[in-house]
Amino acid sequence: MSFEPFETLNGKVVVITGYMGGMGKAIGKRLAARGATIVGIVRRDLDNAQNELNMLGNNHLAVYASIDNTESLISAYEIIKQRYDRCDILVNAAGFSKTIPHQNLNALTDDFFDQIMKVNLRGVFATIRTFAPMLIDSNDGLIVNISSIAGVKSGGSNIAYAASKAATDSMTRNLAKALAPKVRVISVAPGAVDTNFLENRSADFLSKYAKGTPLGRIGVVDDVASTIEACATTMRFMTGNCIVIDGGKTL
Repeated sequence: MSFEPFETLNGKVVVITGYMGGMGKAIGKRLAARGATIVGIVRRDLDNAQNELNMLGNNHLAVYASIDNTESLISAYEIIKQRYDRCDILVNAAGFSKTIPHQNLNALTDDFFDQIMKVNLRGVFATIRTFAPMLIDSNDGLIVNISSIAGVKSGGSNIAYAASKAATDSMTRNLAKALAPKVRVISVAPGAVDTNFLENRSADFLSKYAKGTPLGRIGVVDDVASTIEACATTMRFMTGNCIVIDGGKTL
């Protein structure tokens, strides 16, 4: 692996889970503009996802898979291998949560806790495990896991979500050693980002959050996308890191 900066991502294939989320589409747009071919992994609305990808140019592809179902991930892997025979960058942007006050322990049921871990942690690992062969064969692979400042400090939409993100950061560090030097593994931890990820976040919440942030606003999806672009192109002598993107909220 060379750690010299890349001017472009021409010839690179980028697989993004959770593509139809706000972050997924922003990341795809950024990396496609650098010349990468984008494969969007979605679990519904495949035609709509393909239409979105077609707007980025030719040769991008939407593929069905659910990250909590390894068989569907393997099927997606085979489709991508047959069409492109490579995966150079994997971005794990799929996940879910809902707001449960931290004090309300009874509302955090066993079933919900297990589902959070199944998707946000095991699903990320299963995706990495599935795509590892092509990432290793790339000899210059990059995995980016979307984490959260909830995994770095107290807070977050609920305690299970925060725990899943802290575990993701730990997994990132361990995989960075396990897959080095052929694959780099990085986690990106945003603060609150202006998306529809949590349906019940009010404008009042976002305004108060912005006022409590040293840089004066909440995050936007391009803050995350541009960081991942930098990891892929210029910040190349790094692995195992957790990059916090929160406008200083954790200070």
